[in-house]
Amino acid sequence: MRVIEVVAAVIVRDGKIFATRRGYGEFKGMWEFPGGKIEPGEGRRHALKREIMEELDTEVSVGDELCIVEYDYPDFHIRLHCFWCTVTDGSLVLKEHEASGWFPPSGLGALGWLPADRRWSMLAA
Repeated sequence: MRVIEVVAAVIVRDGKIFATRRGYGEFKGMWEFPGGKIEPGEGRRHALKREIMEELDTEVSVGDELCIVEYDYPDFHIRLHCFWCTVTDGSLVLKEHEASGWFPPSGLGALGWLPADRRWSMLAA
């Protein structure tokens, strides 16, 4: 099975966590933490900074790794590297997502998460 290495940002501000709702593809309308695929030869932290700039026109400071989640989708296996992040510049402009929000950790469970993200959304709480 094909393995896809992905990074995701758990962006924190004032005790709340930023999440986005997909605006495209098979999982349109489901919630996720922003991020994306690691390019060949690219480090995880660099990939995350690049993805957040591409998706949200925002610069982040990448902190500690929160967790690594392994999940089997029907056609591929995803290895999700999740990092705590804070915004250093920008205003989180949605370029690929249809919605976003700041949620208290206790409210994350009520969102309709992508299957792989569901597992670690509870770790962020």
